[in-house]
Amino acid sequence: MKAVALTQYLPIEDPNSFFDTELEKPTPTGKDILVAVKAVAVNPVDTKVRAPKDIIEETPRVIGYDASGVVEAVGEDVTLFKVGDEVYYAGDITRSGTNAEFQLVDERIVGHKPKSLSHAQAAALPLTTITAYEAFFDRLSIDPNGANKDESILIIGAGGGVGSIGIQLAKRAGLKVIATASRPETSSWVTELGADHVVNHREDMVQQVRALGMEHVDHIAIFNDMRHWETAVELIRPQGGIVTIDDTDQPMPMAGMKMKAASLHWEFMFARAMHNTPDMIEQHMLLSHVAKEIDAGHIRTTVSDILSPINAENIRKSHALIEAGNVKGKIVLEGF
Repeated sequence: MKAVALTQYLPIEDPNSFFDTELEKPTPTGKDILVAVKAVAVNPVDTKVRAPKDIIEETPRVIGYDASGVVEAVGEDVTLFKVGDEVYYAGDITRSGTNAEFQLVDERIVGHKPKSLSHAQAAALPLTTITAYEAFFDRLSIDPNGANKDESILIIGAGGGVGSIGIQLAKRAGLKVIATASRPETSSWVTELGADHVVNHREDMVQQVRALGMEHVDHIAIFNDMRHWETAVELIRPQGGIVTIDDTDQPMPMAGMKMKAASLHWEFMFARAMHNTPDMIEQHMLLSHVAKEIDAGHIRTTVSDILSPINAENIRKSHALIEAGNVKGKIVLEGF
């Protein structure tokens, strides 16, 4: 099978950072399904996995953590899918990735693809959808069915992939969404996706949010980086919750959180698969639920650019765009 792989962890400008290769087509066993990959998306996690380091892989490594495709074969214990089903998923960071013609993936973290979307449109969604869904409904305990209607949520870094789907999920849950964006194009993007208010995260967010008539917000999601930690602590309401998805080596003073009895939650969408948790199937269920929401017209895809084919050149181009911070929504590659 065709694949895009690496053996060295190099700057993306280096033509050897990714290369096209041929690998053996795998065979599914147990709960694995074999998916014929039709489209993939590129995420910031891809660039972090590929980031330069002094490691050389003995055999080519395939990364990539978003795909849409068709079930080619199934393991003997598979019950959720059959050959020919169209699926979408983010996969497992501990296993071979999506940037290959065929991929093995555990059925419990795979959803039925939205019928109304192409494979390219669907590939933009899994990782960010799982991340935003778990961040809001599992970590912050927001009710997806509207019990928290009219509560406020500040989404910091709302113009990226996670924020783009997060705005829509929050609005479906009845929340008042304050989205942050720093460029005219991302401000327009988040407004188009349904944000009630837009503030600039490169300026004083506390002042901007309070100018909207809000002393505090009920929930905060940090979907870019932890530079905004102290701002989030200042704005969260007493007994409110902050969820974040990014690694940090920056100071995170907790005194303000303690005085408010506020909570901090970490979201890492690979945790269930990485640790084989008993509730892994929750990701199958949430992806299938969101597919129905999309087919009903309640949620839209967040793809912004589609490149073809899936090859080393286009993977390098996508990584470079993400590292430059010039992306709104998601970059997708389709077709081998």
